[in-house]
Amino acid sequence: MSTTLVHLAGDDTRPLLVVGPSLGTSAETLWSTAADLLGAHFHVVGWDLPGHGRNAWVPEGDLVMADLAADVLAAVDQLTGPGAAFDYAGDSVGGAVGLQLLLDAPERIRSATLLCTGARIGDEDAWSARAEAVTASGTPSLVSASAGRWFGPGFLDREPARGSALLHALSSVQDRGYVAVCGALAAFDVRDRLGGITAPVLAVAGAHDVATPPANLREIADGVQRGRLVVLDEVAHLAPIESPAEVAHLVRETARRGTAGPRDDATVAEVRAAGMAVRREVLGEAHVDRATAGITGFTREFQEFITEYAWGGIWTRPGLDRRSRSMITLTALIARAHHGELAMHVRAALGNGLTVAEIKEVLLQSAIYCGVPDANHAFQIAQTVFDELGVDTGR
Repeated sequence: MSTTLVHLAGDDTRPLLVVGPSLGTSAETLWSTAADLLGAHFHVVGWDLPGHGRNAWVPEGDLVMADLAADVLAAVDQLTGPGAAFDYAGDSVGGAVGLQLLLDAPERIRSATLLCTGARIGDEDAWSARAEAVTASGTPSLVSASAGRWFGPGFLDREPARGSALLHALSSVQDRGYVAVCGALAAFDVRDRLGGITAPVLAVAGAHDVATPPANLREIADGVQRGRLVVLDEVAHLAPIESPAEVAHLVRETARRGTAGPRDDATVAEVRAAGMAVRREVLGEAHVDRATAGITGFTREFQEFITEYAWGGIWTRPGLDRRSRSMITLTALIARAHHGELAMHVRAALGNGLTVAEIKEVLLQSAIYCGVPDANHAFQIAQTVFDELGVDTGR
């Protein structure tokens, strides 16, 4: 085994969350701030790439992504005992390792938050050129270019100490370790295997990320069975340090998805709790809080009924992802002219990863099979929702 875990926050009485770094960073410099926010919910541990941070080991020969994933599993086994399941979050190559874990050991990963990454990152020629530059001039030669590529607008002015710590970590990376990881990235391509991933996956993109643009994360969210995409507006390539509070929140929500589905032998209370978790994720905390605050003795049983049967019995099922369920729900609401529910589910569809263009296609399809007047009203409702949310519809 060549990887050891680095304790970041929490303790072993909490569920295990393993976090992975970006190339040129360490788990501590990249994840410590977000980990502090996660420590009340998880035992947060990180791992370092070869020659990075606390990992002094570097490979003698070629390195592939499966090697890194196997090392992470071995380190977790040493911490928890063999076979323990855990939640995972990783940035850039750390996210690529997350995809490899989901493919190689799906039973071990409860949920995955994959940030600023891709099922294929760059191309072989670019990674070969990067490796040659480091071999010739060392990792300190990358600092200037990385400062411009890693961070969103204004980050270094707002957070000079954090930015400086990350760039210092880059200059301290062993050259051979950095080059070995470049080789692993050059060979990594799992785009044709994404459909086999069944665990809940949140793909998080930085709007200003040049290395792994939002399209890379959209590909992951669309390709896996239970994927969702979030784009962070002020972020470039290192989301955990650029937006730690938002990342911590997203990791918690994704982990909750990993435990939301009830077991076959679940009690009514467990099914209802799972349904409430999904209901909050799909409709939003504020909406559900308003609905539950308005419960009376007259409406209580109905609210429990829909939470248990609709959200706990149907929305938690793994057979369809939430994007597909949103499309079906929009169509059904249009067909039945349930206009009061439609606005709520247009909002939910955006949260489940549908784009404005995709919602438009659902409404156009509904015009044929449900009726033009129904679709006309649906377009008006959807446009009102987009206007309220400030969503650009291309006017």
